[in-house]
Amino acid sequence: MSYRYKIATVFLLGFFIDCINIFMSAIALPDIATAFSVSPSMVAWVSNAYILGLVLIMPMSLWLASVLGDRKLLCYSMLLFSVSVCLIGMSESIHSLIFWRFVQGVAGGLLIPVGQALVFALFPNHERQRISTMIMAIALIAPAFSPTIGGMIIDALSWRWVFFANIPFTVITAFLAWRWIKENKAKTSGKPDFLGLFMVNVSLLCLLLSFSLFNDYHSVVLAISSFLLSITMLLIYLKYAKGSAHPILNLQLLKNYNLRNAFIVYYAVPGIFTGVNLLNIFNLQRNLGFNAKQTGLFMLLYAVGALVSMTSGGLLYRHLGKKQLFIIGITLHSLGISLLFWVSNANDLSTLMVAYLLMGMGGGLSANTAQISALIDFNGQDLLQGSVLWNINRQVAFSLGTVVLISIFNLLPAANDLIRYQHTFLLAALLCLLSLISIFKEKTHV
Repeated sequence: MSYRYKIATVFLLGFFIDCINIFMSAIALPDIATAFSVSPSMVAWVSNAYILGLVLIMPMSLWLASVLGDRKLLCYSMLLFSVSVCLIGMSESIHSLIFWRFVQGVAGGLLIPVGQALVFALFPNHERQRISTMIMAIALIAPAFSPTIGGMIIDALSWRWVFFANIPFTVITAFLAWRWIKENKAKTSGKPDFLGLFMVNVSLLCLLLSFSLFNDYHSVVLAISSFLLSITMLLIYLKYAKGSAHPILNLQLLKNYNLRNAFIVYYAVPGIFTGVNLLNIFNLQRNLGFNAKQTGLFMLLYAVGALVSMTSGGLLYRHLGKKQLFIIGITLHSLGISLLFWVSNANDLSTLMVAYLLMGMGGGLSANTAQISALIDFNGQDLLQGSVLWNINRQVAFSLGTVVLISIFNLLPAANDLIRYQHTFLLAALLCLLSLISIFKEKTHV
């Protein structure tokens, strides 16, 4: 195996671990909520804490790599990941679990941007489509099998073993990183922009807190105050970043239409799907009588739909262009979500199956096209900064999609929870379609 494919293997293993942590742990959330007697919006912080850890460390990861060296950084990150998942599984309170999920996010945030930057630097532009397809294949395999396996683990053992199951993968990745990655000397590098990092994290934290304050504590005043503080901090950062030679997040890269539209699509498709999937997990288990294993099996159908899209995605990209693929993908995804509106009992199995197939086809097509096009115009330092920005966006999209849809669910008045779930899914489909406005404005078809 050539050196560049060894690096790609290490990165893809790390990316796989990141993906299974999102989808396998999601199946465990109803059991975690029951075990600690907390609401769905509170248990969503199991995911939010992971995102906050990622966002905190991702902008610093390239600097830490220059100080420690790529080899040490990637090994240390996986070892820290192993320790954190072990302690998550041993948690005796929701607060300790959330804390260790934050630490786990820090560990994961060290691996992804450094690994992706290393891989993309070794593959020229015309070969990046191959790597992007491999990345999306991992993003397909993980959600296809991890929820089902996670459901089997939960039904046979407990939700704790969902986290313990990560340990072998992280140890293997750490070992391969140590064996395969060439030792590089630490390079002199300026310290990261800690002030900018502080502002970005406070902005995101306040944004997520605003939803939690409303959903869990029903305080409109505190929720609005937290939201306004988030917006204010973001505006301050934007002004600050314009005068900084090396901002922690180079948001000026979003002037590139390929990256900007990829951002929007990721919020509208994978982001909204994460929220829809979480709510439907609770809906299927609490209202329709499915167990954890049966709930996880629906992701296999999602994966089948995504596989159909991804295997033809490269060919379609060359013949139709990304604009047409985005339109087709977003439309299919929205149609799949809207079908969940018609599911009212366990006998509506065929509707559920078609819904997940369509969400998989639309989601796979949209996400794969976004992954291919997001960084296609960048090289050198812009590629490194774009990689950090893209991976942060990917994670934040998952988190915001969840908290926004939970908030919509809590706001909707209804005679019973099932009707609230159905109406939330219908609104989610409409939100997904709104992203087409940006796509239609784009003049290029490439």
